[in-house]
Amino acid sequence: MLKTIILDLGNVIVPLNFPAAYDAMSSRCGVPAAELQKRFATTGLFHAFESGSIEPEEFFRQSMELIGGEMTFAEFSEIWCLIFLPQTFIPESMLLSLRERYRLVLLSNTNAIHIPFLRAQYPLLRHFHAQVLSHEVRQMKPGAAMYLTALSHADGTPEECFFTDDIAAYVEGARAHGIQAEQFLGLEKLEKDLRARGVEW
Repeated sequence: MLKTIILDLGNVIVPLNFPAAYDAMSSRCGVPAAELQKRFATTGLFHAFESGSIEPEEFFRQSMELIGGEMTFAEFSEIWCLIFLPQTFIPESMLLSLRERYRLVLLSNTNAIHIPFLRAQYPLLRHFHAQVLSHEVRQMKPGAAMYLTALSHADGTPEECFFTDDIAAYVEGARAHGIQAEQFLGLEKLEKDLRARGVEW
């Protein structure tokens, strides 16, 4: 019997559109979007920021050096949050119903620029009983500390927890800790995965 449902955030609850941010950044600095994406991908900057190794201001400073751009921190932050699309994959009504019967835990690789924006723009995040965030844990999925921290906020044993993530490696990371886990491939599959475990809402 499940007691806790653990959900990823990006591309599970909130759809992501990275090209939108790169396109907007390109228009500000004159570097092609594909080149910007390549520059970020070949550094450890994302990992450092989302694992809490550097603060937002330092991430901004290094990003400006990387792209050769000139903008304020506020302007950069606004562009950096363009990756999020307004319509969620999981409806708020589903989270509201689930939280009445189960412990809800958010488990996300994220950062200190994105999370304040997400909490302001997506009020449904308030329905989670706990939020386990990589920049606060100081480790990213599939690191063990992320899953162990999520379990510390869960009700029941690992076997009484269910987790879904769009990235297969993160699903396997959860399974390695005894958590029931399935890859997120859309709302219909999630509903099927939950009902297969006796979850109703």
